Amino acid sequence: MAKQGMLELGESGRVAEEAADGSPLWWTIQALATDSDQLLVKKLARNDTSWADDQGKHQAGLYIPVELRDSGFFPPLEASNPDKPHIFVAGMDVLWPQTGEVTRSNLRHYSNKGPETHLTRLLKDLFRELTPASLFLAGRLTRPTATCSWWAVVLDSAGDEAELLETLLDLPVDFHHGLFRADSFGAARRANQDELEGLIEQFRSAIRNGTLHELVTTYSVIPDPGTIANQARDEWLRANGRDSFDPWQISAPGDAIMKISREIEYRLYRAHELKRRASELLAILVGGADLASTVVRKYPDIDAILLSASQQRKTRAGRSFEHHIAAALTAGNVRFQEQAVTGGRRPDFVLPDLPTLRKKGRDRSDALVLAAKTTLRERWKQVSSEQLNCDVYLATVDDRVAPSAIQEMAGLGIRLVVPELLKSSDEAFYKGQDNVLSFREFFDRSIRSERPALLGPLEH
Repeated sequence: MAKQGMLELGESGRVAEEAADGSPLWWTIQALATDSDQLLVKKLARNDTSWADDQGKHQAGLYIPVELRDSGFFPPLEASNPDKPHIFVAGMDVLWPQTGEVTRSNLRHYSNKGPETHLTRLLKDLFRELTPASLFLAGRLTRPTATCSWWAVVLDSAGDEAELLETLLDLPVDFHHGLFRADSFGAARRANQDELEGLIEQFRSAIRNGTLHELVTTYSVIPDPGTIANQARDEWLRANGRDSFDPWQISAPGDAIMKISREIEYRLYRAHELKRRASELLAILVGGADLASTVVRKYPDIDAILLSASQQRKTRAGRSFEHHIAAALTAGNVRFQEQAVTGGRRPDFVLPDLPTLRKKGRDRSDALVLAAKTTLRERWKQVSSEQLNCDVYLATVDDRVAPSAIQEMAGLGIRLVVPELLKSSDEAFYKGQDNVLSFREFFDRSIRSERPALLGPLEH
């Protein structure tokens, strides 16, 4: 690997030096994106990073799908060795702002092995010990700096930068890789431009007419999570030509739950949130002596609005997931009880109900507990502490769970339930794990096959 150290790289090099010295990485990414015309994002699979953790791995790079290889983002491949005409290579100097180093990396394609292509000669340390489903982000500079026409970062999925990138580029739940215009970093992607212009004109009119206070009042209440969840589910049903959220009729119920809660409902919520928070901020800023003094003097109020928005968003996400699981259970005629208090705990779902769970001398398979957490981190340990004499299942849409955590849950008797896409994904670590079921398997095996008594008239 050719490490050229910190070269004289002009503005981009200065940005990289500052990043290496501890400046926030996201600021660096934004600065480099501004100097780029195109961005490449790839969710890292296990084979993309295992070479950095396993010294015995021969491959030393990440896989580049053929559509990215031939997109024009990379330099053209050439077979420059007459003795090996099947080997096509493209060299490229890549700036890594996380360390300030430059590598002479290679895009390498062995045409006798099919379309498979790899980007090699990378910074191994950046690919080590990553959380599953981390992101590789690269940009093509509009004006090469010294020898560099490309830059790249690796964003651990457990970090804030990965979440920011996913939000900013509006990455879908089934995202694997893609190319984006660099100005996506400054574009409003969550709402239709016509809708945004209409909202802006509405605010301008209210300011001119002195009716901003009334508009703030109109937008002050965001519909409750249940209402937005129902709207999102109805939108999914219409788009898929269905009239019921019956999990027995949906081939991949987990994928449906994930798409509705993480994409459709989030989009609907953000539209309501934009109206409310924008009107609140305008009410603070409009009418001040001048914008600078108003922002400085009213900063505590502005900060309180932004903090409230962040907290409400996080609270809504978890409850949203539960709403859609409950809707699937109800539509599937599965007997369950929500938020039943037992032993000082409040499991999300008890199947079939709390009296059955508490019944002395019952068979262990007569009941089960299903907890729901959109993201796990260490919170899954709250589930393991329950001594309920029944099987415990934990539903999640989190693709960042490490193999060690999955095995630890298995040792504690916790079975994970994940969307079908995540169960088969090469980027998550659920494939081949005995204690991980897809939602399809949970409904078919854990309910219909192993506990048919759970199917029947709902008693709640």
